[in-house]
Amino acid sequence: MHSSRFFCIIELVKRMRLSNEWKCYKIIDAGNGEKLESWNGVILRRPDPQAIWPIENNANWNHPDGFYHRSSKGGGEWEFRKKLPEYWTVDYKNLTFKVSPTNFKHTGLFPEQAVNWDYMIEKIQNSNRSIKVLNLFAYTGGATIACASAGANEVVHVDASKGMTEWAKENMRLSHLEDKKIRFIVDDCLKFVEREARRGNKYDVIIMDPPSYGRGPNGEVWKFERSIFELIQACMKILSDAPLFFLINSYTTGISSTVLENILKTTMLKKYPSGQVEAGEVGLPIETNSLILPCGIYGRWESN
Repeated sequence: MHSSRFFCIIELVKRMRLSNEWKCYKIIDAGNGEKLESWNGVILRRPDPQAIWPIENNANWNHPDGFYHRSSKGGGEWEFRKKLPEYWTVDYKNLTFKVSPTNFKHTGLFPEQAVNWDYMIEKIQNSNRSIKVLNLFAYTGGATIACASAGANEVVHVDASKGMTEWAKENMRLSHLEDKKIRFIVDDCLKFVEREARRGNKYDVIIMDPPSYGRGPNGEVWKFERSIFELIQACMKILSDAPLFFLINSYTTGISSTVLENILKTTMLKKYPSGQVEAGEVGLPIETNSLILPCGIYGRWESN
């Protein structure tokens, strides 16, 4: 084997981070543009644009508890084969999350993010200092809950959706973290960061999971390709003198992890050259055939 090819393979392995420590969630099978999942025993069948290979065993797919049918006109709807509770819970290690099928096919949780939660927890626990965290586009608070459970001194959770923020508060209570200092804020992320800069507030950790396209609570327009660099530059103004890490997650189609790597190298690494940058994919193992379902990309700068 040529050495250059060998190093390419090593690099590919390094850049895929697997969320493979779940006990009550799994992907049973995936293919034909869909995935079949078990959420603590509840079987859901949902579209997945990455699963474009053929299904090998159709029998697995015949009896889901919930089946999301995508409409040719856009969107879709759930068909439930049995009556499900309004919501139920799944545990990841010492964290507990509310799960509920939504009108836009999601369940309120992205299980592939567990590998990022593990990273955050380890970095915060091993920092041996007070850590203040800002979580932007924080959704239902997976990263918020992980950082609070790790012992962060304060976590500021920002999302434009009031409904998702209320869901995050439920996850906080389910994980018994009411005694932790968590601030839940419904706001446009860029505007919030700019106000924090004017107020002189600083953070040791910044996490963001920006959408491809979205609107703030007052109609502010977000488009990933146009807005991400501006947001990162604004965030750099509110980092402490000794930041711990800066993590970006993305599901935007057509954006490579190398794009996140390049952005972080030209921003964070330029300002904090003693740190290091890593980028790659996050994924979930598929039980039936041992394949990996790719589930988005990440890029992170971290202190050495």
